[in-house]
Amino acid sequence: MQDEPHGRPDGSPATGLGTAGKYAGIGIQFGASIVLFLYAGRWVDQQLGTAPIFLIVGVFVGATAAFYSIYKRLMRDLKDEEAAQSRASKDA
Repeated sequence: MQDEPHGRPDGSPATGLGTAGKYAGIGIQFGASIVLFLYAGRWVDQQLGTAPIFLIVGVFVGATAAFYSIYKRLMRDLKDEEAAQSRASKDA
């Protein structure tokens, strides 16, 4: 079931708690992405016997991927909200 851009599927506005929960997941995703790539870089460093080069690269790749994902989600949510407002103004 896909979330409606302006709130609940029945058209009523989203609660503050629902919106907060939706965006709290972004923070968790950001942290998890960095930690995942950090450990991947650490593992590559151990396999190759290199200094923390890949660990550092992993952190930057993880942060970049997280920022990109967050940007895409926020832009999609903004577009959905604008479309919902446009529909609401046409209905009124």
